[in-house]
Amino acid sequence: MAKHVGIVAVSAEGAALCYRTLCAEGAALLGRHAHPEVTMHTFPLSEYMCHIEAGRWDQVGEMLLASAEKVGRAGADLLICPDNTAHQALDLVRDRSPLPWLHIAEEVATEAAGRGCKRLLVLGTRYLMEGPVYPSKLGARGIECRIPDASARERINTLTLDDFVYGRFEESARAYFKQVIQEGRDGGCDAVVLGCTEFPLLIGDGDSPLPTLDSTRILARAALRAAVRE
Repeated sequence: MAKHVGIVAVSAEGAALCYRTLCAEGAALLGRHAHPEVTMHTFPLSEYMCHIEAGRWDQVGEMLLASAEKVGRAGADLLICPDNTAHQALDLVRDRSPLPWLHIAEEVATEAAGRGCKRLLVLGTRYLMEGPVYPSKLGARGIECRIPDASARERINTLTLDDFVYGRFEESARAYFKQVIQEGRDGGCDAVVLGCTEFPLLIGDGDSPLPTLDSTRILARAALRAAVRE
């Protein structure tokens, strides 16, 4: 029997894509219409953002642990958080968790190393791009991390929090992301990390100037493998 996956969600669109991936791709491992049992909990994004914007990562971590306890009581065996930004807080509290976590940046780093990537453009919220999550996990694999310039980071952050988390994905935003990714390619990057779990709903390998590392689906697929592992 597959292990019960607990999703500690933060924003709705990315969490929904992660959940759908678990369910849709579970059949390939478990049989027709099958997937692991899944429980998801999230506090309102507004509660997370008030702490993130103030740099109170310890409080973000406490919220993640509170969600973990709720899905644990529902029977979860392992945990994932389909939100890259919140992993800055997860790194502070992971050793206090009641259940084991899969770490989104660790899973992306494993995938990138398997593809032979050497230099990655990392896109996400401003907090993620300027934070330690991806530099630490990619650096441990010998992979260089690049981010866009300050003006691009601010625009990407605004698009993410004003549009993408509400399910608004405009063609103008897609064109802008293609421009930023092309600049990364011109700067020597060999792939781009879609380091916000909403980004795969905007752009993918079919329209990106660089191969994409879809953090949302990479995490979901890692959870599926962990769920069926003996």
